[in-house]
Amino acid sequence: MHHSKLPLTTWFWAAFVMATQPSGISALQLQRELSLGSYKTAWLLCTKLRRAMAAAGRNLLSGLVEVDKTEITCRSKHDRAAGSGTGEHGKLLVVGAVEVQDLRLGRIRLSAMPDDSAVSLRAFLVSNLAPDATAQTGREGSYSDGPAVNNDPDASGARNASARVQRIFSDLKVWALSVHHGLRRRHLQSYLDEFVYRFNCRRNRHAAFPALLSFVAGHQPLTYDTLVSLAAKG
Repeated sequence: MHHSKLPLTTWFWAAFVMATQPSGISALQLQRELSLGSYKTAWLLCTKLRRAMAAAGRNLLSGLVEVDKTEITCRSKHDRAAGSGTGEHGKLLVVGAVEVQDLRLGRIRLSAMPDDSAVSLRAFLVSNLAPDATAQTGREGSYSDGPAVNNDPDASGARNASARVQRIFSDLKVWALSVHHGLRRRHLQSYLDEFVYRFNCRRNRHAAFPALLSFVAGHQPLTYDTLVSLAAKG
């Protein structure tokens, strides 16, 4: 919001919708709802809010954590908008983790993976799981231990060791279909962060809005040119 030309009320409404609505809102919808002058302005609002959703210093996943990988369909900028038929343009590799809390799903993390190597997966585990967490996987022997992270495919004795994280993947893929232009490779992580933020706030939605405002206020200011440049490198 630093040096923004938009009224604070516009920021507040955009943050409220993105933080509290189960499916969020697209830039095109936001432009219409807030009567913004251009799609570029709406896109900039959504992009800045998404980048603030992965707050620095957030608590790592703890206890028993299911971990697995999946592939998501992506599109190029020349493909049709989501929901208009064809337009698939390859697959994006995503790794996910979810805390197991009795019969309930706890917090989650999702990350785009540069490749399917053990090194990339180990980096995800180290960055997102607490040192004393137990990583339960659905593919025995396919995951590399991180420092002080246990890798136990049978930690809970469950028949399907990744059933919960697969439910997350299923919901993610359904939500991805509603993204107006579809998921693009260079923007994937920011969309994953948005999905994670709303999911982790699902039981306390009244706190999701003020929390997002505080994250945005403390986030390093980013211009349109900077965001486009960062996206191009992704």
